[in-house]
Amino acid sequence: MTYEELNIGASESYTKVITREMVQQFAEISGDTNPVHLDEEYAKGTIFKENIAHGILVTGLISRVLGCQLPGYGAIYMAQSVKFLRPVKIGDEITATVEVIAKEDKKKTVTLKTTCKNQLGKVVIDGEATVMPPKA
Repeated sequence: MTYEELNIGASESYTKVITREMVQQFAEISGDTNPVHLDEEYAKGTIFKENIAHGILVTGLISRVLGCQLPGYGAIYMAQSVKFLRPVKIGDEITATVEVIAKEDKKKTVTLKTTCKNQLGKVVIDGEATVMPPKA
């Protein structure tokens, strides 16, 4: 969607189950091999008591919505603020939702509320993104 086609309040979502394989692949790609993500025995001794997903892996679901749905193909992801509110555990079903909350006519950019919720409806990530929608 172009800048002109976007309206305040427009929203889209994407849902994905976070698997152990995804966490392992993300660790390999990113180099973040923190044992809280990968080592079950180590994780048992943490406040989480089990492995958790990388926060940035989960935030990637927001990128999927922005780049493929709203505004969609051709959008330029310019900024993202995030607050990690709850851990995401292996097997959690996460729904990433973005909602247009502001438009900047001069710069032709859009601000979106970005939220990830687990299968219980609890917010695990909250933030805002700035995006430049495609020209056409």
